Amino acid sequence: MEFDLLISAHIDLPTVCVADPYVKIWLTTDGKKVEKKKTIIKEKTLNPEYNETFAFVVTYDRIRQTSLVVSVMDYDRMGRNESIGQLVLGAKSGPIEMKHWNEMFAKPRQAVVQWHLLKNLG
Repeated sequence: MEFDLLISAHIDLPTVCVADPYVKIWLTTDGKKVEKKKTIIKEKTLNPEYNETFAFVVTYDRIRQTSLVVSVMDYDRMGRNESIGQLVLGAKSGPIEMKHWNEMFAKPRQAVVQWHLLKNLG
């Protein structure tokens, strides 16, 4: 299974003037982290755009137990990277995300575009 990830974001952080965001994607199966991919860091922006392709190998019989956890992070050179927010696509997701996940499999080899709100982890 291959996912083309096109992310455009507006990061609304009232206390922050600028961020160095990147996106971290975890492939999970049965709630366990299996594989991680990351985008490049976009420096000094609250409106990053990414157009990167990530390939994850998942057997057809494991699709229903599989999720993608997409986290937007703020890279910090001097300390711990901070989470801006996340969303889950797949087995452990909400109704909007699950609809998107199912539509991706119903339309193989077609772009399925959907805006998602990030959930605040704080």
